[in-house]
Amino acid sequence: MNFDLTIIGSGPGGYVAAIRAAQLGMNVAIVERYDSLGGTCLNVGCIPSKALLDSSEHYHNAHDKFTEHGIDLSGLKVNMPQMIKRKNEVVDQTVKGVQFLMKKNKIEVFYGHGSFTGPKELAIAMNEGEDKTITSEHFIIATGSKPITPGMFNYDKKRVITSTEALNIAEVPKSMAIIGGGVIGLELGSVFGRLGTEVDVIELEDRILPTMDKDCSKELTRSLKKTGLNFYTSHKVTAVKGGDAGATLTFEKQSNGEATTKEYDYVLLAMGRRPYTDKLGLDKAGVEVDERGRVKVGDHLQTNVPHIYAIGDVVRGAMLAHKAEEEGIYAVEHIAGQQPHVDYNLIPGVVYTWPEVAAVGKTEEELKAAGIKYKAGKFPFKALGRARASTDLDGMVKVLADAETDEILGVHMVGARAADMISEAVALMEFRASAEDAARMSHAHPTYTEAFREAALAATGDRALHV
Repeated sequence: MNFDLTIIGSGPGGYVAAIRAAQLGMNVAIVERYDSLGGTCLNVGCIPSKALLDSSEHYHNAHDKFTEHGIDLSGLKVNMPQMIKRKNEVVDQTVKGVQFLMKKNKIEVFYGHGSFTGPKELAIAMNEGEDKTITSEHFIIATGSKPITPGMFNYDKKRVITSTEALNIAEVPKSMAIIGGGVIGLELGSVFGRLGTEVDVIELEDRILPTMDKDCSKELTRSLKKTGLNFYTSHKVTAVKGGDAGATLTFEKQSNGEATTKEYDYVLLAMGRRPYTDKLGLDKAGVEVDERGRVKVGDHLQTNVPHIYAIGDVVRGAMLAHKAEEEGIYAVEHIAGQQPHVDYNLIPGVVYTWPEVAAVGKTEEELKAAGIKYKAGKFPFKALGRARASTDLDGMVKVLADAETDEILGVHMVGARAADMISEAVALMEFRASAEDAARMSHAHPTYTEAFREAALAATGDRALHV
């Protein structure tokens, strides 16, 4: 069988690329090594984690906030099996939606492990039935990533686990250690912390979310501590050992080497992810990878073999589902002879804790390092009428604008619905709007988005109205 385009991997980058290619009239195949479409994001990442985050938030509110709202409950408890069941149903519905889209767009789906046997040939070890070999004029590698699991941490999938296993814990643990204060660790730490687990987060850097704006890190730390999370920043893990009923963790303070050893029900490894190219046969296709195992690509996402492209977690840049989608569309349109564009500076980053964290553009640290003169405007959620009405008082919005032109250079948010609010900033920055433009836009009252307008006002001469 020969195809115009074959995509290896059916995550958000892969399946969106397949749909776009079909729209452009290509004969498309997609190869997925598991029995379920959607990749990490839909099956063991974005979607199931958000389902559990929402469920745990409902419980947390019922336990901690309902009385304040005049709602009295008795006999409140966590039904973990039902919580996991609902999460699985959400995943199943989402995966079936992708399957429907493949059929609708007449995309040929192969369930099996694909491996290059040559630059234009792919052997597929089918999960069921006879193995197949296909040829294709173009390929897109969209195989994603896997959790980093250093050998010294004794990852056993039972008591020393990654996010994959954490999504299916059948009962609320009494204690959990999370190695890594990044997005994955904080989101899952929030899930279990809200349900009553004692959660310790161990982070090598001096703050959580070390790649994001410092003010965001500070705000989120303060808020998550209220829900019971404990933070050990500037600490490194020296030993992890799992057992039948728990795991032992040793970590030490970097400043003085003071060591702590504690027992936990689970130790969650959340130090990041690595590109997944295992047994892909890249050498047989002549495709090069870099020192970190990422597939090397040029400005048009082409590998050193021009008809083979690579996108998403398997290439350079942030490991984000929506970044992979943008790259998938870009690669397909480039194959079709169009001239697509992706502005990586305007791809937002989001942390789905509560409060949420969302950001786009440059941080203050990046602007200072680049010697760019800027203005900063901040507005706290506690001064926002909508936040007071909902009791979501934690957080702030910060707008960074060019000191001379007033163009918005970065927007950083911590607060309720920040994940949705950030799109307004992305849209404005896409059209190179100024802080004054944002300040003069009418925002409905009362809404959370008023905080963005107030921060823009603060960035244009300290004109915020409600502080």
